[in-house]
Amino acid sequence: MTPDKDLKAEAEVVLIERRLTTPRAAAAAGILFALLYAGALILLHSNVPANVAAGDAWVETSATSVSFALTLVPFAGIAFLWFMAVVRDRLGRHEDQFFAMVFMGSGLLYLAMMFAAAAVIGGLLASYQLQRGVMDLDVYNFSRTVTYQLTNIYSIRMAGVFMISSATMWVRTGVMPRPLALATYILALILLITINLTVWITLLFPAWVFVVSLLVLVANYRRRSRSEVTSPETVP
Repeated sequence: MTPDKDLKAEAEVVLIERRLTTPRAAAAAGILFALLYAGALILLHSNVPANVAAGDAWVETSATSVSFALTLVPFAGIAFLWFMAVVRDRLGRHEDQFFAMVFMGSGLLYLAMMFAAAAVIGGLLASYQLQRGVMDLDVYNFSRTVTYQLTNIYSIRMAGVFMISSATMWVRTGVMPRPLALATYILALILLITINLTVWITLLFPAWVFVVSLLVLVANYRRRSRSEVTSPETVP
């Protein structure tokens, strides 16, 4: 074998290793998103009353917990971008342009509204501190209503669309188990239709991301194990 061919073979091995390693990191980021965002939602739902008419006493009593929850949101958003990348990587050349556009659009809209809701709550806390514990009732009602609408109506419905587009691509390509795709359809319909029943339904989306990421991690680990077994170095 000539030196040029040896270098070319080594370059191909490096590319294959990178191809197998990158999705594993992205899938781990999906798990990180699920944990961070679920933690943030639990803190927010536990400390901020869902009913705007409940008053603003939580601004003073739960400011520390709410502020900590808001610090988790940007990191969760970054991890979610990596999760979107691994879902697309999983499809590869089988990706459908139509559903891919819906997938990307709904995912980015979900992320943008998630950030916007966190920014409004953060602005409310900052305003309360700047005014030394005095809260304008109109400003408070407006901020809380906008946050509720963004988090529990608009963004979560975009999450449902994101799930439907993902499940549709999985059914058409077979890159993920069919039972997962069917379960995704059911969960997406729950998010689209029954979100007004309770704010805790929002936890379904990070739970779904966690399951998908875990399955991708397992699949990539098995694929890497098979490639190592069949690689030239392991053949006698």
